[in-house]
Amino acid sequence: METKKKLIEVALPLDEINAACAREKSIRHGHPSTLHLWWARRPLAAARAVIWSSLVDDPSSHPEQFPTEELQNRERERLFSILKELVVWENSNNQELLAKAKAEIMKSTDNNPPAFLDPFAGGGAIPLEAQRLGLKTYASDLNPVPVMINKAMIEFPLQFQNLSPVNPKSRKSLNTTYIGAQGLAEDIEYYGNRLKQVVFDKVGKNYPKIIFYKDNIKKQANVIAYLWAKNACCPNPACKATIPLIHSMELSNKRGREKSFEFVIQDNCCSVKIKDGKANSKGTVSRQGALCPCCNEPFSLDEVRIQGQNRGLGNTLIGYVIEDGKGRDFISADEVCSDVDYRSLDRPTLHPNGRIPNNTRDFRPQLYGLYDFSDLFTNRQLTMLTTLSDSIETIETIVEEDAKKAGMREDSTSISNGGSGSKAYAEAISIYLAFLVDKMADYNSANCSWSATRDTIRNVFGRQAIPMVWDYAEANPFSGASGSFESMLEWIKKVVLDLPKGNSPGMVIQWDATQDNGLNNIMISTDPPYYNNICYSDLSDFFYIWMRNSLKRVYPSIFATMSTPKNAELIANPARFDGKELEAKQYFEDGMLQTCKNLYKYNRSDVPVTIYYAYKQSENDDEGTASNGWETMLASIINAGFIISGTWPMRTELSNRPVATGANALASSIVIVCRKNTNPKEDIDLRTFLDVLKSEMIPALKNLQASNIAPVDLAQSAIGPGIAVYSRYNSIIQNDGSILTVRDALKIINRQLDQYLNDVNFDMDVETSLALTMYQQKAFDIWNFGDVNNLANSKNISVDRMASAGFVESGKGKVSLKERSEIAPFTAIGYMSNRSLWLLTQQTVKAMEEKGNEGVAEIFSVVDAQVQDQIKALCYQLFLIADRSGWTEEALSYNALITSWDESISAVKILEEKKKEAVQLNLFD
Repeated sequence: METKKKLIEVALPLDEINAACAREKSIRHGHPSTLHLWWARRPLAAARAVIWSSLVDDPSSHPEQFPTEELQNRERERLFSILKELVVWENSNNQELLAKAKAEIMKSTDNNPPAFLDPFAGGGAIPLEAQRLGLKTYASDLNPVPVMINKAMIEFPLQFQNLSPVNPKSRKSLNTTYIGAQGLAEDIEYYGNRLKQVVFDKVGKNYPKIIFYKDNIKKQANVIAYLWAKNACCPNPACKATIPLIHSMELSNKRGREKSFEFVIQDNCCSVKIKDGKANSKGTVSRQGALCPCCNEPFSLDEVRIQGQNRGLGNTLIGYVIEDGKGRDFISADEVCSDVDYRSLDRPTLHPNGRIPNNTRDFRPQLYGLYDFSDLFTNRQLTMLTTLSDSIETIETIVEEDAKKAGMREDSTSISNGGSGSKAYAEAISIYLAFLVDKMADYNSANCSWSATRDTIRNVFGRQAIPMVWDYAEANPFSGASGSFESMLEWIKKVVLDLPKGNSPGMVIQWDATQDNGLNNIMISTDPPYYNNICYSDLSDFFYIWMRNSLKRVYPSIFATMSTPKNAELIANPARFDGKELEAKQYFEDGMLQTCKNLYKYNRSDVPVTIYYAYKQSENDDEGTASNGWETMLASIINAGFIISGTWPMRTELSNRPVATGANALASSIVIVCRKNTNPKEDIDLRTFLDVLKSEMIPALKNLQASNIAPVDLAQSAIGPGIAVYSRYNSIIQNDGSILTVRDALKIINRQLDQYLNDVNFDMDVETSLALTMYQQKAFDIWNFGDVNNLANSKNISVDRMASAGFVESGKGKVSLKERSEIAPFTAIGYMSNRSLWLLTQQTVKAMEEKGNEGVAEIFSVVDAQVQDQIKALCYQLFLIADRSGWTEEALSYNALITSWDESISAVKILEEKKKEAVQLNLFD
């Protein structure tokens, strides 16, 4: 089969794709990510763009139609116009546009598009978009939780599409036409509410209205959430007070309606009140330890851990969030005179359970005596969730009977065995209701905290870990607010309504990617595990115990084990090998190589394989920077027989997510485009490799910087064009006759990046050159005057001149770079007298920190484009220094400026328009 270059191997409208990815992260209603939580999902926009552009021919592949570069560019722009529309969220189900996109696929594949496979399906974004684009789609995962998520997205909606709902309420309606999954969605809503009523009849008494006095008036209110704090005993023998462990005293920081906690100390007893206004004290627990508010004695977290492990940490009710008809309010616990007796609520005799993994990197509660996932719930929550999960089977029976009455084919074959009749339909509904249980568990746990900024409950998985939560919020599942049945059910219904329609079947199986699945001549796009980054099996056990309880009768083979599969999970986790890192590394390398060999076997040779990778390089030695994660992934791809024909940095992560608070968090995935190598590759020497590498990397790096790629992603993005050169050759012979390994190639590529960034020195003023040298060695720490003076003399400059420039502090034999907070803000007059690039760059970063894009725009409106480019270049270099030195906050400051570069440029135009309007108004006056 003739190999033609695909669009993804030549060019992409990357800015528009990345903009769509960034915007999508803020979209909630109807987004598949809200069907069931899964970690590190790829944006639909990225998946859609990658799959479509991997199937559509680049115009250069058809010289008979487009013989000139001008004609090729014109045709490429036409394809870009389709792709730019295709990635927009609102166009996800635009049938006219999808038909146009599918027509291009058919044209480029001779009306024979390949079937599609994602062997690491995870949250399902990639296979979902393959199905949306009209491909027969296969998805697999070893973990049962994503297997069920994918079934709910690409199997069931098409299996039961265009069917009328079977529930009696809908059958009475006049609407007789249901398109796609509309009927399925209506049944999910109806039977979800039936399930809610069943549960309310059994446990609703545990969530009554409360009675309290306010302004000497007796009132009644619905509870939205109960506010709790774990407590510990003060170890001071003279005190022994019971201390509520509260991380933050802020309860609501909305302007004008601030609420906070305060301690009331009386007779060596500590209670908590809710007061108006901002907090006037700190909490009693932090990462540094705990503090007793009664005796003011600090003590360590080790002491808290000992108490938790020996006798368990207590729980104190400290307040209520209520809805009283006028809005949301907060009530102290001791103000309430009528509520249920929480101490009388026992744990249910039979409830789902499973041991929290012995993995203190991602799980902290077990350090404090909480060893089982069931320990992460109050007795009331555990009772509610167990009742909810156990009641699904009852609803399933009702659905099946209603389906028969509605005229659906009576068939007792389970959906797990290919059934498509009344029983299978009832089971499909029960699977979506099992998701309701999982979503409720995520928002109804003693590991849910209260958000003072949003006045709502935070779910358990704000990040890819389960931390220890001290003061927590318990939702009322019947309140209609966040964490309630209504809100969770509504999310599920909206997702199902927006799932793809059509005739492209989906098939999802539980499968180990290292094993041959028998497919061939297919297309592959996947997001594989990132070395030792995330233990998905450990995290997903939180959901698995509930899902298994709800669905083991429907899929007995998938839910046969008490927890998710661990031993076969493809991750370099030393804990699985008695702490032996080398054995864990070897396991991952062997597994990833075998997986890539399978991908090579499955792949249809006229379509490239695309692999997402977002693993940060963080391993340094005397010879340079590399990464076990990248080394293993790239070596597996190349040794399996692929060459790398393209790489694209795509912004697939939410930059303000909790895990992104350190500079080690990447904002982008690198999409690696791989081709089967069908021609013999030549051997070359190291010198030839270095020459080719330099000639191809420099323009690639310029293009990356021109696109304002985040500095945190630049080193990863540089791997692409560099390793593409490496993969082109059979072997690279070093001077001593040895073969250049992938790891050594990565070090060379990183050195090439360093050299490229350091070339900015040639355009620097001497003050900036000296400041950069000082920063690189000590950041803003203090130097001896003599050392700095020697450096200054070597650059023919004086320390006094540096001080007068405004960014060096000098006196008493000491010298230091001023921190940004100490530097005078930018002014046009000041810039005219001092044009040091260092000062200007620090002023620009300071403007971003203090005023955002508008502050940067004020500077950019004065300095020209060439100087702006110099600021950007220096920021890239400063980020690299800060990142490799572990100066996280510094690195993030430079990263933030560049990632907001386009917005700042746009803000300049807005600023200029405002100035013109102001001038016109003054003239008019």
